[in-house]
Amino acid sequence: MERITPLVLLVSLLIMFASVVNQTRANICVDGLGTCKSCDQRCKSKHGPSSQGDCDDRSIGGPLCRCHYQCESPSVTPRNTCNGGAGLCSVKCPQKCCDINCAYKYAGGSGMCYTLGNSGVCQCKYPC
Repeated sequence: MERITPLVLLVSLLIMFASVVNQTRANICVDGLGTCKSCDQRCKSKHGPSSQGDCDDRSIGGPLCRCHYQCESPSVTPRNTCNGGAGLCSVKCPQKCCDINCAYKYAGGSGMCYTLGNSGVCQCKYPC
């Protein structure tokens, strides 16, 4: 009976440690980035080098890019997110160009190209 108490204590500590580790890893967010073309590269340019993009083949309507990244800690005052536009996406202005245009046009802005029919539109998100 004397050995059971330290064993129970050890198992309890391991369970508590595992739950704390899972809570710290829970800050992973997922951002849908549209088509899978250059998925990982677009993910890293939007959310930083520690982000990881993968292609979800199970999506309805074809494969879609999912970007997994570290969420920001919630701030004391929540910021609103507004949307705006920065023109058209094209061969001359691909995804990276759209992102740069949004950052230039809106303070703290980032951009994403969305295809509508035969045209690509640069959609911006920025804090407001």
